[in-house]
Amino acid sequence: MEPPTSSRLNSRKRRKDGSGPNGATELDGIPPKMSRRSLGLREPAPFSDEVEIDYSKPYIRVTYEEAVRGTPLDRPVRVYADGIFDLFHSGHARALMQAKNLFPNTYLIVGVCSDELTHNFKGFTVMNENERYDAVQHCRYVDEVVRNAPWTLTPEFLAEHRIDFVAHDDIPYSSAGSDDVYKHIKEAGMFAPTQRTEGISTSDIITRIVRDYDVYVRRNLQRGYTAKELNVSFINEKKYHLQERVDKVKKRVKDVEEKSKEFVQKVEEKSIDLIQKWEEKSREFIGNFLEMFGPEGALKHMLKEGKGRMLQAISPKQSPSSSPTHDRSPSPSFRWPFSTKTPPSSPANRSRNESAVTYDISEDEED
Repeated sequence: MEPPTSSRLNSRKRRKDGSGPNGATELDGIPPKMSRRSLGLREPAPFSDEVEIDYSKPYIRVTYEEAVRGTPLDRPVRVYADGIFDLFHSGHARALMQAKNLFPNTYLIVGVCSDELTHNFKGFTVMNENERYDAVQHCRYVDEVVRNAPWTLTPEFLAEHRIDFVAHDDIPYSSAGSDDVYKHIKEAGMFAPTQRTEGISTSDIITRIVRDYDVYVRRNLQRGYTAKELNVSFINEKKYHLQERVDKVKKRVKDVEEKSKEFVQKVEEKSIDLIQKWEEKSREFIGNFLEMFGPEGALKHMLKEGKGRMLQAISPKQSPSSSPTHDRSPSPSFRWPFSTKTPPSSPANRSRNESAVTYDISEDEED
């Protein structure tokens, strides 16, 4: 009977949105912090042809209930997970982590298909088989690696490696003329489903590289790779170098624009500050001006006081009504000194002047 999907597996389901630290979600059940100590292995996982198996003991599979309940330490549940593992990424690691944690006592065996099988049934890979073997070896959840793993699991292969359960995501995997290569494993009750990590896969990574091909070519040209190594023609190489120079100029222009924006912003802040200060000073100046020159200002009072003082100073004092009047002496008459004759005159006035012999001054002639 096919084992039901446990709640623990469902709790590890990862969603695209609402991710927390290290890609975890609220459903992941983040464990509390642990003490600082070495939790991983110190050596890579061995290959299956380097591990000795005691074939003297009979191969008896454990049931799903026994595996969930827990097996003795010397009899771990042997779980097998296979794949291509090209461009080994976090999605691969999380799938292997789920397989390792299916049961309390699990021994995880990981099969990696060869280049020949992969190129025939799936397509060309970025990493060759040795690189993919090495990547899986250094995953902390792996206990053993099977090189040149079969595309379809046969009963002989399962018996040779004494496999109890096969772990893989529950999505039907169609290949080699079959709608699901794990169909016979599911029918035998040996299938243990895991959850795929959404948003990350080898195909997604390759799609990013193809989409931004020019960017990555220019990146590697900057890092010293030759056009021949990148399979880039001479004309394209010059084009990429020109694009790189144009991008540098654009970056400089952008930096200048940002700096100019910062400068303008600072000038605006200072101008606003100056305007505010000017408004404050202008209010103070207008207040002082009105206080001095306004309708009721100090200057008006000063002018009023000054006008009163001036009027008081220039106005004569009133004479007393009983003051005696003084007789004024008659005005003295004038005569020409040292001469008793009249002053010379014109002939027309001569007859008039002859009537007056002298001009007498009616005062004592003491001089």
